[in-house]
Amino acid sequence: MGWLFLKVLLVGMTFSGLLYPLMDFSTNGKTGAPKPNIVIILADDMGWGDLGANCAETKDTTNLDKMASEGMRFADFHAAASTCSPSRASLLTGRLGLRNGVTHNFAVTSVGGLPLNETTLAEVLRQAGYVTAMIGFDYFFGIPYSHDMGCTDTPGYNYPPCPACPQSDGRWRNPGRDCYTDVALPLYENLNIVEQPVNLSGLAQKYAEKAVEFIGQASTSGRPFLLYVGLAHMHVPLSVTPPLEKPRNQSLYHASLREMDNLVGQIKDKVDHMAKENTLLWFTGDNGPWAQKCELAGSTGPFFGLWQVHQGGSPAKQTTWEGGHRVPALAYWPGRVPANVTSTALLSVLDIFPTAIALAGASLPPHRNFDGLDASGVLFGRSQTGHRVLFHPNSGAAGEYGALQTVRLDHHKAFYITGGANACDGSTGPEQHHTFPLIFNLEDDAAEAVPLQRGSPEYQAVLPEVARLLAEVLGDIAADNSSRADYTQDPSATPCCDPYQIACRCQTA
Repeated sequence: MGWLFLKVLLVGMTFSGLLYPLMDFSTNGKTGAPKPNIVIILADDMGWGDLGANCAETKDTTNLDKMASEGMRFADFHAAASTCSPSRASLLTGRLGLRNGVTHNFAVTSVGGLPLNETTLAEVLRQAGYVTAMIGFDYFFGIPYSHDMGCTDTPGYNYPPCPACPQSDGRWRNPGRDCYTDVALPLYENLNIVEQPVNLSGLAQKYAEKAVEFIGQASTSGRPFLLYVGLAHMHVPLSVTPPLEKPRNQSLYHASLREMDNLVGQIKDKVDHMAKENTLLWFTGDNGPWAQKCELAGSTGPFFGLWQVHQGGSPAKQTTWEGGHRVPALAYWPGRVPANVTSTALLSVLDIFPTAIALAGASLPPHRNFDGLDASGVLFGRSQTGHRVLFHPNSGAAGEYGALQTVRLDHHKAFYITGGANACDGSTGPEQHHTFPLIFNLEDDAAEAVPLQRGSPEYQAVLPEVARLLAEVLGDIAADNSSRADYTQDPSATPCCDPYQIACRCQTA
């Protein structure tokens, strides 16, 4: 599942003053030293190995590779969860799902979303004088959830394939549970549906145009800005826009990767033209590739999860294996972020929230604990120190959603539970609980092939520290000001511009 905007991740914010009919670029009397602009671009289901700067054999990310050569590449960067809603909720709040309440994905008919009592990055930065957009926040443009969660007349490429929306009466029936036909995929501008079903073949360019327009207007407004772009790429269905048609002998996935790279390039070019000296551009992903989609899925690079492969199932998206949560990440800010640098600091999507707040000179929201850290020292080349420990939440392949049963400690990683997600061949890996956790040394075994022997000195040295850290974070969460998301579903919550037409059809000029 992909990015769940208005009624999912943003439903908790639509009634707290974050979505406005028009972008407000007034200065509100703000004076003093300029605050940096912040642009966050989040790819969907993009594998670590899909970035050319990570894997030399990848030739489809020219703009991103140029950004890496002009900025900083993070080799050990991780999503906050291995599926979409929890990962994105953590980006917006700096808190794991057990704290912010979002532990698994929402549905088309979801009543709730990110809890109202959670404070988002946009809320904090608005108080610091920022104008915000999510393509938007003050301004919003996009679809409210994954673009596979509704039918379209341009269904693109999926595995298995899905048909176009029905065109006539209601006798047409759903051919399979993986295809949505009861509601068409809506495109929102602020709180209005402007197109339903959305034309996927032109969506990427619309995102680029709206992002470029916002950067241009915000740059001339006298106010700093936050722009968060949650891409539909590289989630299925894949839909390639002319003139980037799939070339001969090239896979659809690689053609779509080139389209995404082109979109990012347009945004970066606008930043360079309008606000290069004072804008941090941060690119990363929400989780690893969706291996179940076969040739329409990306590459995990060298993070094969071989122990799980031998047990069955996929070690990518929805799992706590490296392929599920290690994601490509780049930072670009000429004159501030050093050029052509690779950082090996252990960092996370969780760190975007506290880092952006620190750069804006704002303060973290009170009366709650956070799981990210201020990574500005790493960004500016002053430090190589990131996290010593990260916790990877269960994300669907095994265990209770959001539970913390996988622990990263320096270059070691311990699994108290394992399981494989649905693989391309239809297999899944059995859920296995490990009283004595499997522990891998990622420095020597990035493929997670052979766990340490339980009797080895290395295992015995790591085990008590892992157990202590896990007990500490669970105690901290239990005592924290945590939220609970409403996962209730109601068909009446389904967005539809015309409920009297099958599949909801409308077009706005």
